[in-house]
Amino acid sequence: MASVSNSFMRGFIASYPHIFDGLNNLVDVGGGTGTAVKFIAEAFPRLRCTVFDLPHVVAKALKSESFDVVGGDMFEKIPPADAIFLKNVLHDWNDEDCVRILKRCKEAIESNNNGGKVIVVDIVIGFESNDPKAIETSLFFDISMMGFFGSRERNQQEWHDVIITAGYSDYKMCPVQLGVYSVVELYP
Repeated sequence: MASVSNSFMRGFIASYPHIFDGLNNLVDVGGGTGTAVKFIAEAFPRLRCTVFDLPHVVAKALKSESFDVVGGDMFEKIPPADAIFLKNVLHDWNDEDCVRILKRCKEAIESNNNGGKVIVVDIVIGFESNDPKAIETSLFFDISMMGFFGSRERNQQEWHDVIITAGYSDYKMCPVQLGVYSVVELYP
């Protein structure tokens, strides 16, 4: 999975560097061992990055001077930051848990007193895609998530419902030109 993340993150950062404009710090929630944040920190050395995941997960995190590692539970409290980064996290959870996670993210960016945003990288089924293979792949992931985790991929309306229920005032959704993923920027 790390090799897929490496390839994706290189392309994502090269194609969408503006997403990180104006940010001073970023927390990668559910960031595992730091694979994604390593690329962000290298591309934007002035951006202070933190990997945040369960303590037993971050115990195995990459060692780097370019980012910090913090153990904790995203359902309880997330460290404050200008931006929260959630890559392939929310599709692991049902709608109720997604709302809980997004509320914690909102608290983290609001407590930083800098406006902030949440950056979600996940599948949005059928969003601005006329490619039958992309839609087919999204639906395959949807069925897989249902079978393995009791969760699912979401379409544009389902994402809207989760975002609004979590209390966000605005969001912007854009397709990523790298497969089936989309980027959703959420604003408090």
